[in-house]
Amino acid sequence: MKGSGIALVVDDSRVNRLVLTRLLSGLGVEVLEAEHGVEALELLRAPATAIDVVLLDVMMPELDGYETLAAMKADDAIRHIPVIMVSGVEEQESVVRCIELGATDYLTKPINPRILAARFNASLASKHLRDLELEYLEQQRLLTQTIERQKAELTRFLSPQIAALISSAEGEQLLAGHRRQITVAFCDLRGFTAFAEQADPEELFGLLGEYHRMMGEAIIEHGGTLEHFAGDGVMIYFNDPVPQEDHVERAVRMAVAMREQFAPMSAEWHKRGYELGFGVGIAVGYATLGRIGFEGRYDYGAIGNVVILASRLSSQAAANQILLSQRAAGMVEDVVEVESVGELEIKGLSRPVSASNVLAAR
Repeated sequence: MKGSGIALVVDDSRVNRLVLTRLLSGLGVEVLEAEHGVEALELLRAPATAIDVVLLDVMMPELDGYETLAAMKADDAIRHIPVIMVSGVEEQESVVRCIELGATDYLTKPINPRILAARFNASLASKHLRDLELEYLEQQRLLTQTIERQKAELTRFLSPQIAALISSAEGEQLLAGHRRQITVAFCDLRGFTAFAEQADPEELFGLLGEYHRMMGEAIIEHGGTLEHFAGDGVMIYFNDPVPQEDHVERAVRMAVAMREQFAPMSAEWHKRGYELGFGVGIAVGYATLGRIGFEGRYDYGAIGNVVILASRLSSQAAANQILLSQRAAGMVEDVVEVESVGELEIKGLSRPVSASNVLAAR
């Protein structure tokens, strides 16, 4: 016989409690006793009490077995504890009532030791199975909380799109590498090197914090994917990993919003004796995107001539200029007002590149 566990015997008869206690002790079961339903419920609800099975008499004063059983099943903290009804009442109506109220089993007096052992062990196994289920559900809840917390941490250090990509089942294929047309925007500050040489470290970090905060808000608002911050330099691309039909327009409108938001910042730093301007280069073309790096330190990046062109245009942009490649300008001619800046000599390219400056968004 299996035995073990903790049983609560509830019966107003001391003799009946003694008989059940001896039988259960012979099975290796630890036994607690209660004279009536009120005392039983107090024991069951006590935080330090871990009762596995209740053996409950039907006929008792103060709170009978039916009422005690109903009270247990109405309490979420103890409703899953198996209850074996024990009674001298053999009427089928009583048995049916107890089962309807949620009793696990029903024993009639006098108690047959072998039947008691079999039904107690069955109830104990049911309780242990339920405990395992609850433990599993709690582990799943904690795991879900951990995953959600890790996702939240990822979004603090990664672009939201990349964080979602890493935590999705379909993301692995994109991380492995793929080719797609994207729009790339490079942004940096004119006069930042001179500022960094003159400013105190606290001023330098204060400016970068304000600048990055402004940039981050605009990137998120327009659905851009941040590739990296590098001092005052920022690289953003569109149409990956989330496809965007209007990716060029998004990039241009983001740059215009950044330029407008940078103006009061520039004016404030001018009062302190620092001349800082904002420049952007935007190009559109095909690139290979995916996981870049090594075990323990991976980034999600883009490789291709479009990245080089956007970077070079950014370096050519004067303060407050947003330079577009010829293809990018052609794709947004209906939504922005531009002026040609002619052909630019771009380092690394054999021929000059036609570029346009964005005057305003329509």
